[in-house]
Amino acid sequence: MSVDKSTVSRIARLARIDIGDDRLEPMAQELNGILSWIEQLNEVNTDDVEPLSSVTGHALPMRDDQVTDGNIQEDVVANAPETMSGFFVVPKVVE
Repeated sequence: MSVDKSTVSRIARLARIDIGDDRLEPMAQELNGILSWIEQLNEVNTDDVEPLSSVTGHALPMRDDQVTDGNIQEDVVANAPETMSGFFVVPKVVE
């Protein structure tokens, strides 16, 4: 698979990226290099390789799904310049 200037121009238009005409050919060459590298990766035999979820082999730490910071309304509004009934009071912005 390879891309040419017209394909790069079409991709740029679809992605709404402004690429000058002088940059289309270098961009096509760069994309072709990336595609060539991907084709090389497809040649690697991975039949006996287990799929990895992490390259380090460490599991992410898990915690219990519990609410621990609730019911602190007074602490939340403690530094507010003005409060009313436990809520922030802000200036009216829409008339």
